[in-house]
Amino acid sequence: MENGDIARDTRPLVIAMAVAALLIALYSVASQLSGPAVYRPGDTEISVSAGDRFTVEVPDDPGDGYRWIIAAPRPDPAVLTATGEHTDPDPEPGDPPSRTRGTRQLGFRAVRAGRTDLRLLRCRRCAPGAADEPGARAVNFRVTVD
Repeated sequence: MENGDIARDTRPLVIAMAVAALLIALYSVASQLSGPAVYRPGDTEISVSAGDRFTVEVPDDPGDGYRWIIAAPRPDPAVLTATGEHTDPDPEPGDPPSRTRGTRQLGFRAVRAGRTDLRLLRCRRCAPGAADEPGARAVNFRVTVD
């Protein structure tokens, strides 16, 4: 048996492995480029698959003393978990540095199939009864995980 015969016999396997590696790489790049779905206050119904990550984006102005929290009743942790949050400032021209308008992005991961409610509350004190504070605002989502 010559060396050329061995290489010729394994060529289809090497090609198949290279194609598989390329497909995996393309899937990874496409997943990162597309990123998680983003939902806003007008999107009251969220439908995702188990394992999916998504973001809820709400308007925010950290300089006004209000903040967004996940309010009670909290989502069912067997269906949905929070993954973190951050603010993207988008200041208006001429605004003083203390008035940084932007968006608050809250990240979530769908754990398993089910349905749960997600309630976000914009409040100042964020203590019991915070929904009744002057200036408080609530946003509700129905999350369905397939």
